[in-house]
Amino acid sequence: MATIERVDILVTSPGRNFVTLRITTSDGVTGLGDATLNGRELAVAAYLRDHLAPLLAGRDPARIEDTWQYLYRGAYWRRGPVTMTAIAAVDVALWDIKGKVAGLPVYQLLGGRSRDGVLVYCHASGADVPALLDDVDAYREKGFRAIRAQAAVPGLSGSYGVRKGTIYEPAATALPDEQGWDTEAYLDFAPRYLAAVRERLGSGIHLLHDVHHRLTPIEAARFGKSVEELRLFWMEDPTPAENQDAFRLIRQHTTTPIATGEVLNSIWDVRQLITEQLIDYVRTTVVHAGGITHLRRIFDLAALYQVRTGSHGATDLSPVSTAAAVHVDIAVSNFGIQEHMGHTEETLNVFRGGPRLENGMLHPSEEPGLGVEYDDELAARYPYEPRYLPVARRLDGSLHDW
Repeated sequence: MATIERVDILVTSPGRNFVTLRITTSDGVTGLGDATLNGRELAVAAYLRDHLAPLLAGRDPARIEDTWQYLYRGAYWRRGPVTMTAIAAVDVALWDIKGKVAGLPVYQLLGGRSRDGVLVYCHASGADVPALLDDVDAYREKGFRAIRAQAAVPGLSGSYGVRKGTIYEPAATALPDEQGWDTEAYLDFAPRYLAAVRERLGSGIHLLHDVHHRLTPIEAARFGKSVEELRLFWMEDPTPAENQDAFRLIRQHTTTPIATGEVLNSIWDVRQLITEQLIDYVRTTVVHAGGITHLRRIFDLAALYQVRTGSHGATDLSPVSTAAAVHVDIAVSNFGIQEHMGHTEETLNVFRGGPRLENGMLHPSEEPGLGVEYDDELAARYPYEPRYLPVARRLDGSLHDW
């Protein structure tokens, strides 16, 4: 019987920081798991190196469920982003190994295809409305069927989601960038630019928008009501999700679909949101919600309540997570949509392979396992660089949710 022989924690920064876990078995099979937690990468690396790696030596890599329970319940201190990201890395790496041993892509181990491809949405943005509309046109010409739209609020430095280069990456400074924010200016401007985008797109392409936790429940209700005629696919993260009762108030005032969950880490964190049907899409992700094993539990619960999936897929998830997400997406019955931002050329040279993008859909690799390989030599050329996400302050100087 093969056992886990070696555990490597790999930190590299090809365009942005990534933490990758590699497990090697006694018969030479390797598996990769993403362990990246944006702005807190080294905390997860230390958790893996100092606390989980010693527990894995000699274990049977085929016992994925038992290992998940061992790492989660055996620690006593449960949940939270650092713990769940570390467990996710181990879990995904073991699924990668299982697929390679079986000679099958991971999605086949999850029950096979439920669909032909995975619908994705891209990120269009602009410093003003004309620039946003140009970006929308460019993505539509590339074949995307769903587009998220974000524009800079005039006069503010802290508009979320507006990229400066080819790929949006907010974690770009050695210490947090402090940005100004004005909720009333946003509430006045965002519905107007979204209306311009809807007019440009017509009715044939899905339109999404990310509020990014910046509104109170009643402000979010006001926003959702103001954009109902635009038929948003969803408004994302309208208010901080720690207070799940808040979503009930939003529901009472608007029929605009709601998506949330990217900062939530377990089935217990989203249980009320799902079972009380306070959301339409659950956005938990494979890297921050305990890996393939636990994400599948969340999605199965959501299916019982007609809540669909919409997993987070920003550039702060490595191509290993992208691949794992697509293997789950293609298999589950209640899939909704997958976020897809892409990665820099440097990143894709370090992490080779993975899903294929065609006509606005991702298709999983047919290689055994996840279908992603890691280039150690190239990764070593990109040392870790401290980078933090921004923080937001209201115009009076008080701190606001970024």
